[in-house]
Amino acid sequence: MIKHVDHFHGSDLEKIASIYGIRKEDIVSFSANVNPLGISPKLREALAEKIDVITSYPDREYTSLRKCIARYAGTDLGNIIVGNGSTELISLFIQIEHPKKALIIGPTYSEYEREVSLGGGTSLYYPLQESEDFKLDVEHFCGKLNESIDLLIICNPNNPTSTSITRSDMRRILDVCKQHDIYVMVDETYVEFAPDGLDVTAVPLTEYYNNIVILRGISKFYASPGLRLGYAITGNDDLVKKINNRKNPWTINALAEAAGELMFQDTDYIKATRQLISAERSRIYRELSSWDTVKVYEPTANFLLFRILEDSVTAQDIFDSCIRNCMMVRNCSTFPFLNNKYVRFCFMNPAQNDELIRCIKQVLAGGPAR
Repeated sequence: MIKHVDHFHGSDLEKIASIYGIRKEDIVSFSANVNPLGISPKLREALAEKIDVITSYPDREYTSLRKCIARYAGTDLGNIIVGNGSTELISLFIQIEHPKKALIIGPTYSEYEREVSLGGGTSLYYPLQESEDFKLDVEHFCGKLNESIDLLIICNPNNPTSTSITRSDMRRILDVCKQHDIYVMVDETYVEFAPDGLDVTAVPLTEYYNNIVILRGISKFYASPGLRLGYAITGNDDLVKKINNRKNPWTINALAEAAGELMFQDTDYIKATRQLISAERSRIYRELSSWDTVKVYEPTANFLLFRILEDSVTAQDIFDSCIRNCMMVRNCSTFPFLNNKYVRFCFMNPAQNDELIRCIKQVLAGGPAR
């Protein structure tokens, strides 16, 4: 088992504010990977008008919400399971499948291994190679799959590398997993940020494969982590029944239910988000690629990973300088297979991104960030 080191999460603003003597309200979090547009103006206005929904229980089946999600994701209503954030659904799925041995493509989100461990299972990692820019070598990877593995866990696009697996490659992986009776859990938390034309989502594959479940949430793209709304997509009817039978009723509150029905139909907000992230992702990637002080990995999500090439500078140096200027980035030394030379940050609005880039550049040049 990989040993995980404690770190500051993107939500730990109170702790950071106390340590560094700054107000949490002044911190711009480049670590949380949340949409810089904030919640949709339409959602803000509509929720205020729908406040009375809290006087009634939600529909136990969440039929209207699931219909909205099905249309949004391009799948059938019967394939949708809703939950109290994708974290609850990850936990429920692992409790039901009860894998003895899971294989995780890493470096990635530590919660997967934790849930497998809580269920009494063990986790192995298939490490993405820095020499290949953290892109998966599908042929080599498929050669490592065998009958001893019960569950394969993939984050796509992956956090923190921002790399992704195309649908055609995912199909190849699913074919091999089917041969070895391996269930595949794909976390698509960041898939809505992926570039147009890059076929990343595996949702269409649920029509043909019954050994895959896809997890999504609204925390990042819709900037609503506090609503705790997640959903799973699978073509496996037995799994749908098992999860629905196990999970508690009304796990989604009435406001989250109402918000979900609104946000998945807010095409203006969706378009604006994709345009902003696409433009800033391209611009910032080009900028950092021109530096000789870092190596940057081509991103497909709303965040970017880079490796520091300056011997005298560490990820903690950059974290400290940025936070003293009220900007929080992620020191990635806590991720499996990464060290104190890796930093991740998400894309905010252009002016904030420019300020962050100036700060990082100043640290790499050996001077204090101002």
